[in-house]
Amino acid sequence: MQRTAMKVHPDDDVIVALRDHTAGEVVIAEGAGPLTIGNPVAAKHKFAARTLRQGELVRMYGIVIGRAVREIVAGQPVTTANLQHAVGEMSGVVHGAKWTAPDVSDFRARTFQGYHRPDGRVGTRNYWIFVPLVFCENRNLQVIAEALLQELGYARDNRYRQLTRQLVGLQQQGQSADAILQADVDLLPPPSPPGKRVFSQLDGIKFLRHEGGCGGTYEDAKNLCGLFAGYINHPNVAGATVLSLGCQKSQIELLESELHKRNPRLQKPLYIFEQQKLGTEENLITTALRHTLVGLMQANQVVREAAELRHLTLGVECGGSDGFSGLSANPAIGHCSDLLVALGGRVILTEFPELAGCEGDLTSRCVSRELADRFLHIMREYDRRAVASGGGFDSNPSPGNIRDGLITDAMKSAGAAKKGGTSPVTDVLDYPEPATKPGLTLLCTPGGDVESTTAMAGSGANIQWFSTGLGTPTGNVISPVLKVSSNSHLAERMPDIIDLNAGSIISGDETIAQVGRRMLEMLIDTASGTYLAKAEQLGQDDFIPWKRGMSF
Repeated sequence: MQRTAMKVHPDDDVIVALRDHTAGEVVIAEGAGPLTIGNPVAAKHKFAARTLRQGELVRMYGIVIGRAVREIVAGQPVTTANLQHAVGEMSGVVHGAKWTAPDVSDFRARTFQGYHRPDGRVGTRNYWIFVPLVFCENRNLQVIAEALLQELGYARDNRYRQLTRQLVGLQQQGQSADAILQADVDLLPPPSPPGKRVFSQLDGIKFLRHEGGCGGTYEDAKNLCGLFAGYINHPNVAGATVLSLGCQKSQIELLESELHKRNPRLQKPLYIFEQQKLGTEENLITTALRHTLVGLMQANQVVREAAELRHLTLGVECGGSDGFSGLSANPAIGHCSDLLVALGGRVILTEFPELAGCEGDLTSRCVSRELADRFLHIMREYDRRAVASGGGFDSNPSPGNIRDGLITDAMKSAGAAKKGGTSPVTDVLDYPEPATKPGLTLLCTPGGDVESTTAMAGSGANIQWFSTGLGTPTGNVISPVLKVSSNSHLAERMPDIIDLNAGSIISGDETIAQVGRRMLEMLIDTASGTYLAKAEQLGQDDFIPWKRGMSF
């Protein structure tokens, strides 16, 4: 018989509805006795496993996820009206070295086909990037993109141009608005592959458009240059062309300083041009194009070769989360993460607002007291700044999260943290520091999806897993982003953005470990270039730098 409700942890005070339940229905969840549903409970939402007194701390995933603001009778739904954000006390114990790694014997000899760089790192893609140090250069980037992409075979066909042409034809025939809305018109098949590429070993040319570099704080300018340095130094990047206006806060010298911190002996082509020195737009663009073509010739000499899986740096992310994310997609990512760590790879866990309430578990997993203290310091400073700006971690859940069962930040965080698996925390980084140590790294970023995926790529993630319960097209400009759905309905409704379905965990057809192993298989295929993430297929080249103090 298919299960209809789930008690995630033996100590939990709430039960998750796996389907809609009506008032008066008797429900039996594993680890809990029969309960009579009070008011109706929608799928993904929670109901009380026992009567909870007003003021009592409430647990899910075995940790505190809120406090009852009024009595919640057993079987009654848990809502924003009777539960508020709260977190538990931390034990202060650090025992990060104690970990039982999963069995990876059948992955031990596996490799992926990657791009080997002179510094020993290996990329999953071979890109050339254009970096504007300030938003003033965005138009020049657009002109260069229009000049390069078509001629070099990287331009994307737009299947909607033919649709627009047909609709304009109806308008020119004098058709009414209703006729145009109801007209039977043809939509072309998905875009065909681009034309023959001039540089066969180059996966693409990417443009890091943004709205920063000047007008903000000097802290933002420094962080922006650090982020750019991470992208230029990234193993997925063969070389870069940088455009500077000249007078902005994000100066060339600042970028060079941040690059030196990350790689004092950078061995890839890098060209930097300043518009105010070169004069005319024509001089800037023709100079940049000439040098870039020479760099592309060099970048095209690198070919894919076998690499051990320890060379993978996985970024893990969630967005558009629902009440099933913490039960299926996130723990499956966590198991994939543990497998990669056991193989000697790196995993980056971010979104510090969505780790609030999980500090006790994460500090206990740190390999040293120093790391645990650094994590807590960064978390507390972040929360302090958020509160000073009129926010706070408790305001993190979005309306969509709440509608789909994530009603407190601690509840959302407890499920989100599952992406980091169970391995020891080997490093803690502030934005935009680079990840350099094998194992699980905690990187401070905001809860915004694209700001976080942007940051993980800047810290070295050469591939990413992204869970979603509601659906989001998020990708990254240089780091492939694979999307896993928490429920089968989403995978069926939005197949153009979902790479893998973890809804089989909810239905009971697969275990978390089985899905996690499938995810590692897809990770290897994607890293080798034999599979393109749906976000890559759609050209979803997202890139948003984080402005600290302005978004949380």
